[in-house]
Amino acid sequence: MDTLAQRLAEYAAGLEFSRLPPAVVHEVKRRVIDSIGCALGAWDAEPCVIARRVVSRYGAARGAALWGTTHRAPPDWAAFANGCLVRYLDFNDTYLSKEPAHPSDNIPPMLAVAEEIGATGRDLIVAIVLGYEIQCRLCDTASLRARGWDHVTYVAFSSALGAARLLRLDTEKTRQAVNIAGVSAGSLRQSRVGELSHWKAATVAHAGRRGVFAALLAGEGMTGPAPIFEGAMGFEKLVSQTPLEAVVLEQGDFMITKTSIKAWPAEYHSQSAITAALRLRPSIEDTEQIESIVVQSHDAAVDIIGSEPEKWRPQSRETADHSLPYIVAAALADGEITDRQFSSARFNDPKLIALVQRVKIERDVELSRRYPEAVANHVIVHLRDGRVLQEQVDYALGHARNPLDDAQLEAKFHALADRRLGAERASAVLQVVWNLDTLADVRTLAETLVLP
Repeated sequence: MDTLAQRLAEYAAGLEFSRLPPAVVHEVKRRVIDSIGCALGAWDAEPCVIARRVVSRYGAARGAALWGTTHRAPPDWAAFANGCLVRYLDFNDTYLSKEPAHPSDNIPPMLAVAEEIGATGRDLIVAIVLGYEIQCRLCDTASLRARGWDHVTYVAFSSALGAARLLRLDTEKTRQAVNIAGVSAGSLRQSRVGELSHWKAATVAHAGRRGVFAALLAGEGMTGPAPIFEGAMGFEKLVSQTPLEAVVLEQGDFMITKTSIKAWPAEYHSQSAITAALRLRPSIEDTEQIESIVVQSHDAAVDIIGSEPEKWRPQSRETADHSLPYIVAAALADGEITDRQFSSARFNDPKLIALVQRVKIERDVELSRRYPEAVANHVIVHLRDGRVLQEQVDYALGHARNPLDDAQLEAKFHALADRRLGAERASAVLQVVWNLDTLADVRTLAETLVLP
């Protein structure tokens, strides 16, 4: 039977390093650098510490390293702990389509499996490309959040396929990995609604863990329910509610080249609003001069980060970095968006919260029409002296059409990693990743990440 699971399995089993253009290999290295930087930046975050504490109870003779430590855990557990680190700051890369995604969420599960088996750098690169290819093409095909499911649901499939490729499973076992991953793939959108919790970062790590576990089971002969997508009670009927036959594969450029790297640690739909606010900041001597702020935005931004009452009074870092009114107000008040703006002291500051109350979010038909090709925001600041300042940004720094160059990417990495590793050791990590395609064993990379 020609099912989607079968087609995905055939593609995964057949993808080889020789088919990857040099530009795609380079983009993989850039995403690994970015992900490791984000992970080191989140080292002390409470949910990441909790995940590391739990996973540290379980060891493995080979296994995969908990980044920053010498402890080796079963690969699915390592995928979870490391995945929490990559996602926590909401600073890792983004892909926007019918469903938004952070496809670098595939990197921790891929690296965990690669370490478990002592894979080469080239094998890891292929698996990462595969994760991006599958997740992004699924996002192109059907929205999940519109139906109450979270975008991380797709990561269960992409991570299972990448893990199966690393394990060199044949097509039939790879298909079973997809079946096993899919039957419990659904993640509720409640993880990103209202006041957000620790689980915002952990939910995708959990999806990656499930994908790895599915591939390990399939590798030993475990079978899963089929057809997982097209079945009477399958994914298309109950979750996507849309046929997914249009998915796949290599329809033009590899999908990793269409993803965007963030310049600021906040939800992606706010990136152009941050840019606009920072451009306006020098013209505002004192935020007390601000009478009101209007942010004209596209539907996705309004729905995800600009409509719920909690966004005007965030009570957690997770809510603050997903609040368009808070992020714009903080950028205007502080002239920056860094980790500092998402500290509890800052998002509880009465003066800043008073400014947030003066922010109004409006849907804009034209900006919505241009989404996701452009992720634009138009910020209008009305001052008490009658002046009106405004700025519109279509492609924020880091967008696929306005990318960070390698030097800017390295600067972002050092800003996150140096405080943990020191500048010299952080530079050594960069050297290893830039030469990822030459590594005989990817465990070399994990060894460079051990904190002093």
